Amino acid sequence: MISNKKNKSGAKPVWAPATLSEFDGVRFLHLDSIWVQGAMRIRKPQQLELEYIQRMMVWMLWRESAQLREGHAVQLGLGAAAITRFCHKMLRMRTTAVEINPTVISACRAWFHLPEDDAKLTVVNADAASWVAEPQQAGTADVLNIDLYDHDAASPVLDDEAFYAHCRDLLSEGGLMTVNLFGRDASFTRSALRIAKVFGSDQVWSLAPTKEGNTIVVAARGVAVPDREELERRAANIESQFSLPARKWLRLVRPLPLNIIQQLQAESTT
Repeated sequence: MISNKKNKSGAKPVWAPATLSEFDGVRFLHLDSIWVQGAMRIRKPQQLELEYIQRMMVWMLWRESAQLREGHAVQLGLGAAAITRFCHKMLRMRTTAVEINPTVISACRAWFHLPEDDAKLTVVNADAASWVAEPQQAGTADVLNIDLYDHDAASPVLDDEAFYAHCRDLLSEGGLMTVNLFGRDASFTRSALRIAKVFGSDQVWSLAPTKEGNTIVVAARGVAVPDREELERRAANIESQFSLPARKWLRLVRPLPLNIIQQLQAESTT
């Protein structure tokens, strides 16, 4: 997640300071507000603590079990580094995280078990919109997880068709993207419609919202959906290997709502 507060002159961003709190064995990351930007169970730092973060891993259902540990995973918005740690340490994928706020990177390295860069981990201090638009990034990611919010967590910071087009370009053929939609100013319909315009309505799905209001959208670049029996096998494998509630995800995944598909069709005929 990111913060882009401006100073009074408007010349340079003044980054919201990263702070932490702890409760019942869980450490929370904040950015100059009460909003939780991420969490880590102190005794189990590789465990995905927050439910919506767990659901961000739903892309695993779309990949064959033998390929779960393969390829390059990219995170836009570091948060408390939960997804980055999981992809790097648990899945052992080559992992890149892009975070605009340098205080978040420092906090994650000091308090949230984010290791220093190595052969399989790169943390980039950059603006996500600019980074995904770089021509050299095209086709380099097999998995893309997007969780971009400012310190107020009111709505996604990057949420337009141009951004999602760059995200699709970033993915290799068969690549998968998950996006967290959350906030008082967020609109699932608006965001899902933009994503579907770029990826195609048959390549976009969503999960039912969490009780906190996080809706995870999944988009794919040329992925064929396996049959139910295969999905259930994959879910069972994910649960046994990684202790993630993948069978629950199966019950929550749904195609795009009819109203979005109808709007896409209407716009395509005008």
